[in-house]
Amino acid sequence: MGIKAVAFDYGGVISLPQDGNTMRDLAFIAGIDSALMRRIYWENRQIYDRGLVNGKEYFKNILADVGIFPDDLALEKMVLTDVKSWSRINAETEQLMKDIKKAGLKVGILSNMVQPFLDTVRETIPVFLIPDESVYSCEVDTVKPERKIYELILSALGCKAGELVFFDDTGINVTAAAQLGIHAFLWRDAAAARRELELLCAGRL
Repeated sequence: MGIKAVAFDYGGVISLPQDGNTMRDLAFIAGIDSALMRRIYWENRQIYDRGLVNGKEYFKNILADVGIFPDDLALEKMVLTDVKSWSRINAETEQLMKDIKKAGLKVGILSNMVQPFLDTVRETIPVFLIPDESVYSCEVDTVKPERKIYELILSALGCKAGELVFFDDTGINVTAAAQLGIHAFLWRDAAAARRELELLCAGRL
């Protein structure tokens, strides 16, 4: 079964890792320490990824859980800080995506992504215009590593599991994809991904 499509996670794969100052900046706005900010940010992220709350609701809720009640302006600043922190694109990944399309394969994005970020970047960052199809958790109420989200990207790209290659920087997401028969790889960098694709695609890249 030949490879027909390649899908990429966004955060840490298409984008560079989150700006290292983000938790410090969010913590400063909220008036808490960075370690606490990091913990509550990630512990409660899934409901935000699913699109069940908006940005201000997300930050309001996670801070209320630790007894912090910021005003509306502070919440808006936190949303904008968070969005900005994920906006730096990995140029090598972007080039790889373009090369995959030139080779005649479909390109997809499969990402746990929050709505405020998607609304900001979808029409403004060029890398989002490359994919043939994209599935974002906030629009489909399912997140990686749930089976449904992988089935959605397969359907969108019009391929079977064995015809799709998927790159993600989180091990549990890679494992879940592989269990469905997808050629799934833990992301290291664009050069390593290119080597994997050249092996699978018989040198088409």
